Amino acid sequence: MRCNHRAIAGFTLIELLVVIAITAILAALLLPALAKTRARAQAIGCLNNTRQLIMAWQLYGDDHDGYLPYNLGMKGSSYRTNANWVNNVMTWDLSSDNTNLATITQASLGTFTSGSTAIYRCPSDDVLSAPQKTAGWSYRIRSYSMNAMVGNAGAYSTNGFNINNPGYRQFFKSTQIIRPSDIFVFLDEHPDSIDDGYFLNRENPKDDSNSGQQWIDLPASYHNGCTAFSFSDGHSELHRWQDALTIRPPVPYAADLPLYVPSQPADLQTDFQWILDHMSMEN
Repeated sequence: MRCNHRAIAGFTLIELLVVIAITAILAALLLPALAKTRARAQAIGCLNNTRQLIMAWQLYGDDHDGYLPYNLGMKGSSYRTNANWVNNVMTWDLSSDNTNLATITQASLGTFTSGSTAIYRCPSDDVLSAPQKTAGWSYRIRSYSMNAMVGNAGAYSTNGFNINNPGYRQFFKSTQIIRPSDIFVFLDEHPDSIDDGYFLNRENPKDDSNSGQQWIDLPASYHNGCTAFSFSDGHSELHRWQDALTIRPPVPYAADLPLYVPSQPADLQTDFQWILDHMSMEN
């Protein structure tokens, strides 16, 4: 009897290398697309957070005869109060303000967010300092701030206007906002700029030795050079920045504030002017 021995089929070395090369090419093509999809999903999540925050802000006003939540500047002060919309000051050290969720849930807006704390953090914001990473932290608890010209600013607004921007209106009640679709309330702030929940920029800062305009607080630009905003009429949108000066890397100590806005060329003032135009209106 004659036996036929058939060779067992398998990959040759060349075929295996070709398969590996094709896999690498496909991965190279797919990974950027997956990264863009993930970034898009994070931007949508951030917008959804600002929508939920603005709904809570509106509910607060409905429950307080139109008066808006307190929005107090607390940076550099030991003063803390749960009467404020949030009660923490973000830092790059190991302060409990970065992780203590009670500073959100027990603050005045917490009641109107159904106890949700995730909506206070942008999905793209996992920025930490070296000591915070060493401590095993995953993220800080807040990415959003509130327009300084909206709400009672305490000592900054005891005379009916904000001493930081006396030529502009301070909105204490929702009915005082004449163009609600133009005035923003919440935004995701640059992680190196965010401290208290009080987002401030002045048209004429006290120190104007280099320019009449300077960034005191800086918007975030996590979403392909965009920031998520929610406006007092309830809508949210992504705004894309035009000036490279505005877009700082989302890392500790990158904002380098105060950041002076050169008077020339004029197009370097585009972003700063947009912020001023949507913070308030002149008296």
